[in-house]
Amino acid sequence: MQDTPQVNDLYHKISVLIEQSHARIVTTINTAEVYTKYAIGQYIVEDEQQGQSRAQYGKQVLQDLSDRLTERFGKGWSVETLKLCRLFYIIYTPIDLNLVNSVYQISKTKEKQQVIKKQSNQPQFSLSWSHYLILMRIKNADERKFYEIESQKQNWSVRQLQRQYHSSLYERLALSRDKEEIMRLSIDGQTIEKPSDLIKDPFTLEFLGLTPDIAYSENKLENAIIDKMQHFLLELGKGFLFEARQKRFTFNEEHFFVDLVFYNRLLQCYVLIDLKVGKLTHQDLGQMQMYVNYYDRYIKQEYEKPTIGILLCKEKQDALVQLTLPENANIYASAYELYLPDKSLLSSKLKQWIEEYNQAKQR
Repeated sequence: MQDTPQVNDLYHKISVLIEQSHARIVTTINTAEVYTKYAIGQYIVEDEQQGQSRAQYGKQVLQDLSDRLTERFGKGWSVETLKLCRLFYIIYTPIDLNLVNSVYQISKTKEKQQVIKKQSNQPQFSLSWSHYLILMRIKNADERKFYEIESQKQNWSVRQLQRQYHSSLYERLALSRDKEEIMRLSIDGQTIEKPSDLIKDPFTLEFLGLTPDIAYSENKLENAIIDKMQHFLLELGKGFLFEARQKRFTFNEEHFFVDLVFYNRLLQCYVLIDLKVGKLTHQDLGQMQMYVNYYDRYIKQEYEKPTIGILLCKEKQDALVQLTLPENANIYASAYELYLPDKSLLSSKLKQWIEEYNQAKQR
């Protein structure tokens, strides 16, 4: 077989076409599965439960249905799967249950089903059934919507969605923002419009495999991040491009090194990260201020936005940061953790924070 430039070019073009076709087929199959299970859930709610989300469910009916479906279509139609279809429909269908139940007192047949159908405009689905199995476990509707939006926008795999949920991304972003911006998370997902939108507190670096109770150096921390760069970029968030490690620049015949240099294409600016394994000091903040100043004066192009500096440290004091840096400084200090955070604790903190904010607005 002769591998000529013409044949090689044709081969690559056709290969791309076939790969795209396979991807579309997989996407179509996944989407069809989701819509099918949504419709199954609708049939179960309407026919077996007659629209009452809390009604006692006929276990024998479900078992008989499961047995017959399994006999005809094979495995995959267990009672548990049918219950999940039902739950999927209830969660993703905006039904006014008060209206439904009032009609139910009058009629248990067609009239009630018509009300359900009028009330329930079918939502649009773009994720796989495996994604929705994770999303359905999230009780908070705002939090669930946030992860659904981010999964769609960022094309998260099921594993990435699991990791972001277990790392409490929603709570960490919410607690790092102005209280009025929290509500946007469930509408727009994570928006990147200003430097502070990049910050999480804390950053969760459990994927590095470092043990919190064992001493490690900043160099070891940096090497671990480089080895797990794909995971680190996912944790950083949207728009990050990795440029360099230990980026050297020279000023007054003295060499300086920035631990990690990134570029954020959404904000169109450099993002400098320095790693600190101990307690943050005012000297660390001053050093980062110098790094940012250098990039703004000698590296940044005219069309680019001001450079952002982030200090990732094991311990930080907000009072020290506020006292050391000027109010308009483009520098942020954020703690990092080497283990997944306590999700229930963060959820409780966020709930209390929102309640206090709502009470303050009502005064």
